[in-house]
Amino acid sequence: MSGSKNRRPSLVADKRTTKKASTSGKTPRRRKAPAARRRVSRNPVTWLFRTVFRLVWGIGWRVTALVALAVAGAVLYYAATLPPVNTLLDARARGSVTLLDRDGRVFAWRGEQFGGQITAETVSPHLKNAVIATEDKRFYGHFGISPRGVASAVRINLSEGRGPLSGHGGSTITQQTAKLLCLGTPYDPTSGMTEKEFETDCRRTTLTRKIKEAVYAMAMELRYSKDDILTIYLNRAYLGAGARGFEAAAQRYFGRSANELLPAEAAMLAGLLVAPSRFAPTADLQRSRDRAQVILALMQDQGYLTAAQVEDAQSNPARLSEAAEARAGGYFADWVMEQGPSFLTDETTEDVVIRTTFDQQIQTAAEEALQWVFDNNVREGSKAQAAIVVMSADGAVRAMVGGRKFKGVAGQFNRAIQAKRQTGSAFKPFVYGAALDLGYEPNATVVDEPTCWDVPGSGQWCPQNWDNKFRGTITMTDALRLSLNVPTVKIFDAVGREAVANIASDFGIESDLAAGPALALGTSESTLLEMTGAYAGILNGGSSVEPYGLIELTLKGDDDPLLTQEGGLGERVIQQEAAQQLVYMMHQVVEAGTGQRA
Repeated sequence: MSGSKNRRPSLVADKRTTKKASTSGKTPRRRKAPAARRRVSRNPVTWLFRTVFRLVWGIGWRVTALVALAVAGAVLYYAATLPPVNTLLDARARGSVTLLDRDGRVFAWRGEQFGGQITAETVSPHLKNAVIATEDKRFYGHFGISPRGVASAVRINLSEGRGPLSGHGGSTITQQTAKLLCLGTPYDPTSGMTEKEFETDCRRTTLTRKIKEAVYAMAMELRYSKDDILTIYLNRAYLGAGARGFEAAAQRYFGRSANELLPAEAAMLAGLLVAPSRFAPTADLQRSRDRAQVILALMQDQGYLTAAQVEDAQSNPARLSEAAEARAGGYFADWVMEQGPSFLTDETTEDVVIRTTFDQQIQTAAEEALQWVFDNNVREGSKAQAAIVVMSADGAVRAMVGGRKFKGVAGQFNRAIQAKRQTGSAFKPFVYGAALDLGYEPNATVVDEPTCWDVPGSGQWCPQNWDNKFRGTITMTDALRLSLNVPTVKIFDAVGREAVANIASDFGIESDLAAGPALALGTSESTLLEMTGAYAGILNGGSSVEPYGLIELTLKGDDDPLLTQEGGLGERVIQQEAAQQLVYMMHQVVEAGTGQRA
């Protein structure tokens, strides 16, 4: 037993495996357990979804890449073709006409007026801020388009029951400028479209045009600076009353430059951008001021004005210049435009200045007189109309009212020059003028009694006096003073139709004159301008006149006139003594006859 206790353990390890020991000296790698096989879903819906997603994703990113490349190419192409900024500032295809009264003051404009180039750097900061606050508050932070603005506009349009592209457009100032430039396409007179039709087509809102507009806007952002784009916009925007650009609008409405505008004036002009005709201050000053209040609030919200500045602007709203506020002479301006050659008034690309015979004080008096008549002698709601022409003895037209209201739009129907009416008793002076010129005296007598005339083709004609009374023997002066028909026709018969017709025609009555004795009582038609011109010839001593309103026509900036008019006196029609006698007889009509109410 003692032997077993002292025995040492064996130096050879127990055999634990039948594998041979590795002879390389490296630790043997453990063999990895085989991975569990991924279980493939057998759900056909899931498989279909994954397949479609992979297909759409694969096509989508490729199409997106192609579209992005196409847009980038279009942007680069447009940017390379854009002209210098200074060639894009005047949008007009034709020039404007500025009309001055006899004292050299502006009273009307025709055509689109361009007041001169302005820049975003030099324009009144209030105007610049008002435009940005109103039209594009993120102007300096986007690259031509504003996805947030477009999304907001679509949401508003849909909520108001309109189509997504109808109403609010969400356009940035850059996009609006692209539209004003008609995406770089200039007006072509040979296209068969009028300039107005062309501009309307440029403003169409379709998806295709919106895409082109966005591309062109990004090209502009690449080519021009922000202030360059704003400069183009400030010069090309239409602001009503024929004003193209903010400089023209500032001059037309306020009589000052756009560089000098106060906050209230700047807000009023910026408010016109949404609807120039509706908010034009010459159409409805209060509506324009209300719109300006909205713009002032926007400027305050965006930090362009303090509360004190807004309060001051609201307490002192914008006021129109004297010329803009008067709005007088619209009918006269239309008539003068017709007198000048069309190549200088309608077709020229130059700006024209016309000095006229117009007198604003006389015009105001004429309009007030007409208004008084309608206020006091015409029932409310009546459609009656009237016209007035005031003329000097040499034919210079001083005032013209062509109807009860002139709506501020050129080309309205002018009753003073377009409406032909029977002259009635206003024709009688030509009968008496013919008699006086043949040697009759104002106190020559004629018998006022029932009388009939045989009119070829019509039978007997027996005129009556206006009061159905006869006065027996009466002088020519009294016959005219009382506007008696029978004595007038007797004198007409005595001197002959030809003598009367010649005098009327020579004095400027161009309308056809009746053939029978009824001509003496004014059955023929004439315009008010013709009759006024003929009466001016009687007043000046018997010489015909050509009614005129244009004194001088020059190109803006030039001193030498292209056209001048020194007066409208023509040839003598009746002797001076006869004219003086006729003036005396006509004066009696107003002093003690049927014209006393005048």
